Amino acid sequence: MTRIGFYSGSFDPVTLGHLDVIAHALALVDALVIGIGVHPGKAPLFTAAERIEMIKVDVKPLARRAGVSFDIVTFDRLTVDAARSAGASVIFRGLRDGTDLDYEMQMAGMNGAMMPAIGTVFLPASPGVRHITATLVRQIALMGGDVGGFVTPAVAKRLKAKAAKA
Repeated sequence: MTRIGFYSGSFDPVTLGHLDVIAHALALVDALVIGIGVHPGKAPLFTAAERIEMIKVDVKPLARRAGVSFDIVTFDRLTVDAARSAGASVIFRGLRDGTDLDYEMQMAGMNGAMMPAIGTVFLPASPGVRHITATLVRQIALMGGDVGGFVTPAVAKRLKAKAAKA
């Protein structure tokens, strides 16, 4: 039986923190589906297509090393419904701190009530990436700051180009 995991987020942009969670998740499943949440009421910095492209570039070598297949999907419904559609038996959630834990425990409880067959696995962020949030990375980039310590060089280049147009 193939163990499929689901990891969701906005990935606007994909950060070293996201990649840390993905690397840990890849060690636990046979296939990982990365779900990009698309919300009509929000205006992301990067389009869904740009986010897919960035994730593919950064995750491909991680998945190859782990010997795990991965896919990327977009969704605009409940995460648990997207995970079910992907055939996942587990949802991965990254934790940076206690605030994340409180929120994610509530979400896991609600998801478990709606879809008991899909579990939630919490993956603590590695110490070197605990402070990284995509929101702060976007803000730093748009204000001309150096985001090189928070994203891959390819993502940093894309952020710089977006900031130049803003």
